[in-house]
Amino acid sequence: MATTKPGPLTKIGTTAVPLLALVVLAFTWGREVPGVVVALVGFCLAGAVLSAVHHAEVVAHRVGEPFGSLVLAVAVTVIEVALIVTLMADGGAKTSSLARDTVFAAVMITCNGIVGLSLFVGAWKGGIAPFSTEGTVAAVATVATLATLSLVLPTFTTGASGPEFTGAQLAFAAVVSLAVYLLFVAMQTIRHREYFLPVTRDGEVLDEEDHAHPPSNRETFLSLGLLLVALVAVVGNTKGLSPLIESGVDAAGLPQAFVGVVIALLVLLPETLAASRSARRDRTQISLNLAHGSAIASIGLTIPAIAVASIWMDGPLLLGLGATHMVMLALTVVVSVLTVITGRATLLQGGLHLTLFASFVFLAISP
Repeated sequence: MATTKPGPLTKIGTTAVPLLALVVLAFTWGREVPGVVVALVGFCLAGAVLSAVHHAEVVAHRVGEPFGSLVLAVAVTVIEVALIVTLMADGGAKTSSLARDTVFAAVMITCNGIVGLSLFVGAWKGGIAPFSTEGTVAAVATVATLATLSLVLPTFTTGASGPEFTGAQLAFAAVVSLAVYLLFVAMQTIRHREYFLPVTRDGEVLDEEDHAHPPSNRETFLSLGLLLVALVAVVGNTKGLSPLIESGVDAAGLPQAFVGVVIALLVLLPETLAASRSARRDRTQISLNLAHGSAIASIGLTIPAIAVASIWMDGPLLLGLGATHMVMLALTVVVSVLTVITGRATLLQGGLHLTLFASFVFLAISP
């Protein structure tokens, strides 16, 4: 996820836009605003997302892989968790399934949308898209385990009525999810770091993405601070736009669950941009690190956060998937395993994942 040296205008923009977004957030928080101001909020939100990508890449270039992918994955998940908690706190029973819908949407977007786009772009350029089998298989196995324990089991447990956990079951799922996430991060960054480094088409492991000079400590800490500002701005401004999103979904006659899809698409935009850039630079492994890392973080961090938040939130917490979504999840796991076991993907594998992503979006609109 290394980045080229930005020009003066880029530096000014990536510094000013997050600060402007924060100012707009301060003046609009908790207020009803006219259409012109809503447009300004949307502009600042988009700018903050792009700025977050830039500053995450600066930090990533400094710390190297796979730490760089981890920085952006965790940053994006922080946005997602904050959005879910704030929307559920304000929405009451109406948002009882928002956590499930958003997390499942994140898994489908990352494991099918981002993975499919990355493989397609990488294979389009060079015929095949190479990556590490060991690291990618481990990531897919982790996603499958977390998704099944947190999103499938609640449909079949009998302790509570409906697709939800009892208090004890939710606490267990939260602890297990966090433990599995931390175990994966330890493997990715310490014990088996080499499994998550980019590889060439000849199978050579690359310990550096390119020969660009890394940013200084001052530039890195400045980007880290601006990344945090951009994330706060994204969370706050998306919270402000959430009534507009909900009313738009209602006006279009779409299912309420589609709100979770819109939120996940918005939150994962930085990941999508960063992954496509890496794929264009023949760093497919980094793209997969971003995609699978975000899916793992989305479940491993969101479920514990929701479990803690449920202590003071009223209403049920629906986590179990319906039959259609369970079929989509099962098919995604099977196709993902068959894709990664060879360590080389073609346009076909990328197209299959994109087909699954398109099917998920279509079924979210027309269930």
